[in-house]
Amino acid sequence: MSYFRTAILLAAMTALFMGIGYLFAGQTGMIVAFLVASGMNLFAYWNSDKMVLRMYGAREVDERSAPELYAMVRQLAQAADLPMPRVYIMENPQPNAFATGRNPENAAVAVTTGLMRTVDEGELAGVIAHELAHIKHRDTLLMTVTATLAGAISMLANFAMFFGGGSRDNNNPLGFVGVLLMVFLAPLAAGLVQMAISRTREYEADREGAEISGRPLWLASALQKISGAAERIPNMEAERNPASAHLFIVNPLSGARMDNLFSTHPNVENRVARLTELAHQMGELDTPSRAHSEPGHSGPWSSPRATRWD
Repeated sequence: MSYFRTAILLAAMTALFMGIGYLFAGQTGMIVAFLVASGMNLFAYWNSDKMVLRMYGAREVDERSAPELYAMVRQLAQAADLPMPRVYIMENPQPNAFATGRNPENAAVAVTTGLMRTVDEGELAGVIAHELAHIKHRDTLLMTVTATLAGAISMLANFAMFFGGGSRDNNNPLGFVGVLLMVFLAPLAAGLVQMAISRTREYEADREGAEISGRPLWLASALQKISGAAERIPNMEAERNPASAHLFIVNPLSGARMDNLFSTHPNVENRVARLTELAHQMGELDTPSRAHSEPGHSGPWSSPRATRWD
C-alpha cells in the first residue's frame, strides 16, 4: 500500500481525533487534540508494531527456540525477496496470524499457538506467505498505525464521557449531545479502521502469498481450517481491542460482536474460490482438502509432511 494512501488515512484519523476534541472542549480541545494526534502519529510510526505485539503477548523466537518455524519463515522470505522478519509466537488458542512493521526492513510475523496446532506444515507455509505478502506491499504500516490511533480515539471518547463531557463549564459547544456523539464515534472509529484496509488488499495478499509459496491450495486449506476454528474459539485479546482485528488473516472476533459488520476480511468461501482458480492457472489441480497431503509439490517444500507443534 502506497505511502500516499497511508498519509491520507492518517490525516483522516487525525481529523476524527480533533473532532472529538472539539466536542469535548471546543476550539481549545481541538487544538490540544491536534497536538496530541500529531505526536501520536509520529510515535505510532516508530512504535505501533511493538505495541501491537505487546498487546497480544507475543514472544520473539529464533532458530534455537523454534527451529522449524524460523526456518520456514526464512525460506519463504528468501522466496519473496524480503529481508528476514522477526518471528513471534502468541499464546492464544485461536488459530490466526498477522504481520506488522513500518517497512520490510523492520517487519515481524506473529502466529498463534492455536494456528500451529491446527494446520500442517504446508498450510502454515501458506499463511506465512500471505503475511509476507502484506509486508512486501507495505500494508503493515497502515494496519499497525491505524490500530494504534483507533484505540486512542476510543479512549478519548470514553475519557470525555466520564470526565465532564456534558457539564456546562467545559466549553463543549454541543453539551450532552456532544457526549452522545462521542459515545457513538468510538465504535465507528474502530469500524473506519477495519474498513480502511480494503478487501482488495486481502485478495492481493492471498494471490501474492500463493505465488510466494508456489501452492495456492495450501493457503485455501488453511483459511478453511482457521475460519472454522475462529468461529468456535474466542480470541479474548482481539475482543478487548477490536480496532486491531483487521491485522489478522481471518477475522478474530466472535460473530456476536457488532464490529463484524465493518469487517475488512473478505468472505472465506470467496477467497478459497479465487485461490482454487489460481491453482488451476498454475497447474495445481488438487482440491483444497488434499493440497497439503500429496508429494511432489512445487513450492519451497518438495515433500511437505504433516507437522504439529505442542
